[in-house]
Amino acid sequence: MRSPYSLQRKHGVKRIRQTAQDREAKRQREQSRIKDYLALTNVILTGKKNKDWSEDAFNLTTRILQLNPEFYTAWNYRRNIFAWINFASSHQGILKILSEDLSMTMTALKAHPKVYWIWNHRRWCLENIPDLSESDPNDNTWKKEAWDRELFVVEKMLDSDPRNFHAWDYRRYILANMPIPRPPASELAYTSRKIESNFSNFSAWHQRSKVLSSLWESGDLDESKSKEKDRNIWCAEFELIRNAMYTDPNDQSVWMYHRWLVGSSKSCLLVIAHHLIASVRECHCCLSSNNFNVFNIGCMESIVCYKRMLIKDHATDVDLAMLTRECNGMLQQLQELDPLRRRRYEDLVGTLLK
Repeated sequence: MRSPYSLQRKHGVKRIRQTAQDREAKRQREQSRIKDYLALTNVILTGKKNKDWSEDAFNLTTRILQLNPEFYTAWNYRRNIFAWINFASSHQGILKILSEDLSMTMTALKAHPKVYWIWNHRRWCLENIPDLSESDPNDNTWKKEAWDRELFVVEKMLDSDPRNFHAWDYRRYILANMPIPRPPASELAYTSRKIESNFSNFSAWHQRSKVLSSLWESGDLDESKSKEKDRNIWCAEFELIRNAMYTDPNDQSVWMYHRWLVGSSKSCLLVIAHHLIASVRECHCCLSSNNFNVFNIGCMESIVCYKRMLIKDHATDVDLAMLTRECNGMLQQLQELDPLRRRRYEDLVGTLLK
């Protein structure tokens, strides 16, 4: 029989049962902290209502945001004080106070990396950095340095947590607003490093899709023109995906990116379809030889997806009857391999017959 004074373990940490006196003392301490927090909140809200833009009010916002960084009203009040006190000063003074706030929010992000209001305040700080130096109206060096430093900061955060979608979204914001834009090729290289270090990093795959989309929209990349440079990029994309398939074929992010890439190039689907299907079929056969039925599902679904795209978008250029038979056969197999999604596969069979 376990002694009432024995040690308990939770998540590998030893815990000693507290006495009633210990629990009461803890409750009293918590009540005291809550009372202090509510009093500070009341002072903040009263100051905001009375338009108190003093330095004391500013320091109070620092205190409460250290306690609760999700108190968005305090962030708004802090920015109002900034606008009233500091933005009438010199550019150097503005840069100093914004730099201090960037440092303060960096400390907050280490403890709370997924709080929207902290990220929003960093954006506001960056957007309010003066464009030009007072001494040289043509010099925007300090603004460039601030944005370059911010990109370095977010890269360090992604080194710490490669899947933090807040940091990835913030990275996209930085890249879109830098005074001197970075070439898209450098961002493709960055996502390659992140993906190769962990093929399951869906955020890195998503970022890569954003970069390629921007290249297509700008006209810098067009597979249909058959330019050697563009073809090299496409071949590199499919080789990266192929490596990911074999490394971790059970990871959905790889298959989702593969389908996105194919779906984004419908104009050249007919040209690359046979290469795609052969590549996925090769992966499918390799995995089948090891009896990895779970892995087979991703391969088979992708083959069906590409053949259905050919049926839909290139009906006059392909053997419609053969592709329909092949899709139907694979969907029948998928119903057996993946019974939890049987109704979905039945529905896809129905669409083939229409």
